[in-house]
Amino acid sequence: MRVPKSPSDVRDALVRGVGRRNFLRAAAVMTGTGGALLGSRSAHATSASNSAPAVTLPGEILQPGKGPIHGKHYLPSRVEQVRWGYVPAVGSRQVLRMRSGETVTVDAVSHEGILEDQGRDPVAYFGRHGVSRGNVLDDAVTIARDYSRTERNFDVDGPHVVTGPIYVDGAERGDVLKIEVLSMLPRVPYGVVSSRHGKGALARMADGGAPAGITLDEVMPPVATDGRSTGDPTRYGNVSVFTPVRRGRRGVASGVMKRGRSGTVTFPLRPFMGVMGVAFASEGELTAPALNSIPPTLGGGNIDINLLGVGATFYLPVFAEGALFYTGDSHMAMGSGEVALTAMEGSLRGTFRLTVCKPGSDDAPSVAFHYPFAETPQAWVPIGLSDPDGSQNGQVNDLNIAMRRAVANALDFLEHDQGMDRGVAYAYLSAAANFEVSQVVDRTTGVHGVILKEHFSG
Repeated sequence: MRVPKSPSDVRDALVRGVGRRNFLRAAAVMTGTGGALLGSRSAHATSASNSAPAVTLPGEILQPGKGPIHGKHYLPSRVEQVRWGYVPAVGSRQVLRMRSGETVTVDAVSHEGILEDQGRDPVAYFGRHGVSRGNVLDDAVTIARDYSRTERNFDVDGPHVVTGPIYVDGAERGDVLKIEVLSMLPRVPYGVVSSRHGKGALARMADGGAPAGITLDEVMPPVATDGRSTGDPTRYGNVSVFTPVRRGRRGVASGVMKRGRSGTVTFPLRPFMGVMGVAFASEGELTAPALNSIPPTLGGGNIDINLLGVGATFYLPVFAEGALFYTGDSHMAMGSGEVALTAMEGSLRGTFRLTVCKPGSDDAPSVAFHYPFAETPQAWVPIGLSDPDGSQNGQVNDLNIAMRRAVANALDFLEHDQGMDRGVAYAYLSAAANFEVSQVVDRTTGVHGVILKEHFSG
């Protein structure tokens, strides 16, 4: 395994601002020092809910098979190993098989930069932002050019490049798959945040009106720029913000955006996979609505919880033999809510330990045998979804439903796993737990609780 070098002159030459000129200047300096793109020094980021672990920035573009691979198994995102816009069904053919408790490294490919409204040509798209061909991922280029497993429909299909499924020996319906997030390496030193018409927190209604609480003038992107009637995704007027990575204050790996004509705003990277799931729906057609990658389900999927970075554990009920784990939608950073539609999307190399937990083993929280559940080193994270069957039966995006389910799942956990009286647990949640909006943009909305473990140390 090759370990990338990290000379300080390369590290210090990272992008100092936003825009083509600065990115090109930084790229030129880095190319002149052996092609390293990112220093391997670690940086720390924090949040109100937990302390994120170090973000390791490899010293090169992580092309398929290149650079550090931490898992026992390695799964690249080849065209025949991904589904674009859809997730695997129960009974889907595996692309990798592994034993329970083993580790796997997955090269995820971000959909941003390859989608139809961006030209479906990542070399051209990123080239307009000063990125050379050598700094564009080969697998992203191949997927954009050669994917033909299904005929793409930009207005219907999910955007996500989903890699998998992975068959885990011993997993059976009624078990739990325990997913431990061991590492998350940015494959490139840039990402994209996109806002698309008809989506996001401030989207216009299907009938053309404004949603309750805002006016048409407050819709984003602005109504006057909506070109969806053309039927040509490149003319829809969607907005994608190219976001380079640099080291901010105290060496923190950060995304950087423009602030006015000369200033910038920076924010720390907190990489995680937006999509982590197991096969849930039994539909056979690859493009069946129940398999669309946008709404999360009881099988996880596009769960979009920003606490699920390195050090976190995600538990999912198993619905299929082998569990059939899949992942994708790699995020470099995301605020709770993901209000504009996407996070700072950027390709990641993620390493996971996948372990089968049997009923009665006490290896997983009791809630996890029927509903997604998570934890970090600092907190337990009960989850609520507004429509956990994949928005098939009408509830769709009601945050009130997601909130109620998150609270009910939190109560079940505190009563059955922590031994609390249910009434006392209800009072505790009101006094000391936080409930956060996971996302409001995936048709099925999400809320998750944050129950600090330190409260239970007495």
